[in-house]
Order: sequence, then structure tokens, then C-alpha cells
Amino acid sequence: MSCNDFSNLINQTEPVPVCQVAFFILLQLGLYSNLDGRNFTPVLSPDRSNLDLTLASYDYELPEDLIAQNPVTPRDSSRLLVVDSPTHHQHRYFRDLPDLLQPGDLLVLNDTRVLRARLYGRKDTGTPVEVLLLEPRQSNCWLALVKPGRRLKPGAKIIFTPCINIDRELQATVVATDADTAGRLLQFELPPGTDLEQLLPDFGHVPFPPYITASQALPEQYQTVYARPADGPKNRQPGSVAAPTAGLHFTPELLKRLRQRGIEQRYVTLHVGVGTFRPVEVEDVTSHQMHGEWISVPETTVAQIHQTQVRGGRVLAVGTTVARSLEGAAHSGELEAYTGKTELFIYPGYHWRVVDGLITNFHLPRSSLLMLVSAMLGRDRLLHLYREAIGHQYRFYSFGDAMLILPDAWKII
Repeated sequence: MSCNDFSNLINQTEPVPVCQVAFFILLQLGLYSNLDGRNFTPVLSPDRSNLDLTLASYDYELPEDLIAQNPVTPRDSSRLLVVDSPTHHQHRYFRDLPDLLQPGDLLVLNDTRVLRARLYGRKDTGTPVEVLLLEPRQSNCWLALVKPGRRLKPGAKIIFTPCINIDRELQATVVATDADTAGRLLQFELPPGTDLEQLLPDFGHVPFPPYITASQALPEQYQTVYARPADGPKNRQPGSVAAPTAGLHFTPELLKRLRQRGIEQRYVTLHVGVGTFRPVEVEDVTSHQMHGEWISVPETTVAQIHQTQVRGGRVLAVGTTVARSLEGAAHSGELEAYTGKTELFIYPGYHWRVVDGLITNFHLPRSSLLMLVSAMLGRDRLLHLYREAIGHQYRFYSFGDAMLILPDAWKII
């Protein structure tokens, strides 16, 4: 919009939408650029850019008693911080979601299944060993994080004990180290035709995050109600090592109520791995390297997103994993069906292509997830909302409460 365009606006006899005038002012001040009809890329001032791209700017203090150790029952009785305009928010419950969305909106959910990916065993010397499986590399060879790592050099053997009362052991040999993750490649010794995944119910434990230290949660409570069946079609990667936690709040009844209100639901898959929970350790966040995670964005989901956009509906991602999946599948500029790895790292200044709104939990300080949400809502406002959530005793992290960011909270139409 030029100065002449603005002059024409103010000389019109018809009322001029306030948002057009506001946008012109922001554009002239250099606060927005790269208009593409849907989204605007923020142009950060040098001072603001330095803060938004500095790791220390993503710190906040959280009382330890607000780290949720157990989920609430029922799932949708968790609290929901609703961000519904640039200046307003409200405190609701997750079960209110159908009333907060509009008919014609589309929810996109991550249907990955959490593996029993934590194994306990010992070296042949008797030293205790803990293993977190990350992803398969080839026939029964897995990338894994191990403790104690320094004592598990290539050639070391690990003997795993079952988590149920069976007279059987499982063995693996460390065959290599992995520089990207500081993990190990473990070759499991199994009979021909046997996959390690088949044995995880006997040997594996649910991989609760390390900050969950006193939980009575059942394994199924760390699984979404819509997770794909364990015996479903096999992909190159079988599942996740952490839950897509924004989806833990949904119940079958809530999903039904959403459908009855005309809110569509479609699915993508992102198998959560080290890329999601690996901490950012570099002060300049732009130099952080995301570990690739396997995603599948099917054609049916892409088609529904396009239909939603044509009708003027809104696309809401249920969780940061869905946001990364959809935006990763649109890396060429247009959303396309895609299966493969994504290393997309979203932080302030990112140009959103697909996602209009987000449902997300409250994330750890200095995490890539906190940076992703800041890319939508703005770091200053997000941290202000976190402080308010702490003041209102919201529960944080995987088993905690949720936040709903509606498009009107951040998008200029």
C-alpha cells in the first residue's frame, strides 16, 4: 500500500476498516513486510532481533510444584489459557474447545504412537545401563541414547532384563557412536524374522520425561486416544519416544462434540525423537541444528487443508509437532503431501505458510518448542502469558495444562 493508496482510503465516503489503516501505519513504520495475502513476516528491529534470537531471552522461573507429575482425569478437565486477540486472553477448560472454535475450522492432529522405548540392563561387567531408543537404522540396529555413555564404547555388550516375569534376556552390542546425538548404534541379537518392536512390550518401559519423577500415571495415559494402532501398517520408523502432549487432552467424547459442531479433523504423523526434546545449547539460536524427525503428511490431509482455506476456514495445529509437520511439508512454498525427514526449526521471524492457530502445552525454558510458539505469538507476550499462568497455578509440561492461540491473537487480516 502506497501513500496514494492511503490518501484514497481516507478520502472515501464509505467507512474504512480500522485494520486497513492500522496495517498501513505498521507497514510505513517497517514493522511488517513480504505481504502474500495470508501472512506477514515480521521485520525485527536490531535490538528486538538480538533479544528474540538470544538463548538467554527464553528463560523463565517455574516453581517446582507446578511441574505436573500426573495427568488430570478426565483428560479434558485440564485448564486452557485462550489467547483470542492481540491484547486479550481468558481462562477456560479444555472441554470448552468446541465453543471456542468455529464451524468450518480444521484441527490437524499427530497420530503417532509412543513406544516403550526405555530399556534397563547391564554390561557384562555388571554395570547398570539405561537406554532410550530413538529410531531404527537397519535390521534390528537402533540409534539410542545411553547411560553411562562414557562406559559404552563400540564393542560393549548390554544384557537387558524384561519388565515382566518371563525367563528371557535380550542382548545388544554397541557398534558405533553417533556424533549428531552423542548416542550409540546398538545391534540387537534376535532370531531371524523377529523385530525388536515385537519385544518392547516385554522389555520396554514408557519413556516419561526426566522431570516426571513421582508419577502414578498408567502407560495409556501417556498416549493420545487417537494414536495409530500398535499393529497398524509399518513405516520405516515405528513410533515416538515422547508423546505429542497437546493431544493428551482430547477424549473420544470431545472429538465427537467437535465433529458435531462442524469442526473437521485430519491427521499427520511425526515420530517424536531427539529433535523435539533436545535442548538448545547455543546462545545464538539461529545456529541451533535440529535433528531430523520422520513425518508423513498424507494427501487426504493436504486436500482437506486446501478445502478449508478456500471456504475461509482456519487451520489449527494440535501441538508443535503438527505445526512442524505442516510447515515442513510446505517448505517449497506450497503445501504438498510429503513423507520423509524434516529438520525445520521455527523461531521468531519465521514466515508461516499453513498454520493459522495452535493448541500447545507449556514448554521448558530455552527449548526449541518455546521458540516455535514465540514465532507465532511473540516472545514478550508469550513470556508474559507464562508468568500469568504461573500466577494462576497452571500445571506445566507434558502432563500439564494447555494454551489455545487463535488466529485473531496474532494475524492481521
